[in-house]
Amino acid sequence: MLELDLQLATEAPAPSEEQFRQWCTLALRQRTADSELTIRLVDEPEGRELNHTWRQKDYATNVLSFPADVPDELLDIPLLGDLVICVEVVEREAAEQGKELEAHWAHLVIHGCLHLLGYDHIDDDEAEEMEALERTLLAELGHRDPYADDEIETTPN
Repeated sequence: MLELDLQLATEAPAPSEEQFRQWCTLALRQRTADSELTIRLVDEPEGRELNHTWRQKDYATNVLSFPADVPDELLDIPLLGDLVICVEVVEREAAEQGKELEAHWAHLVIHGCLHLLGYDHIDDDEAEEMEALERTLLAELGHRDPYADDEIETTPN
């Protein structure tokens, strides 16, 4: 079961809670335990502040993942962590990269959820594994490969 806390800290239009739930459930289905996470949708000033505070990068990025730091004696709780998504960055990237907005949203939510599960893209092998899983999950939703046109660099996260 998925417990999703969707926080809207922006007036910008965004996908429905049902869509977020669908994307998270798909990304987390390999996990057999219950899952609890928060998705906070923010404007650029908050996104920039958080990215600066936690990554020392002075710009708003598309998605920030904050895995839960659960003490060993509590490892059986379902808390995975938090995703912070900057709505304006998502919209701008989709337009700049010629991607369908819904597909880009789905990709970033899935990408963030995979980070909460421990996936990363720091080295090439990890990146290939994570991107392959993203491609598979997005294809199940009927979306094309988000990395097919990688001549346009995405904002790192």
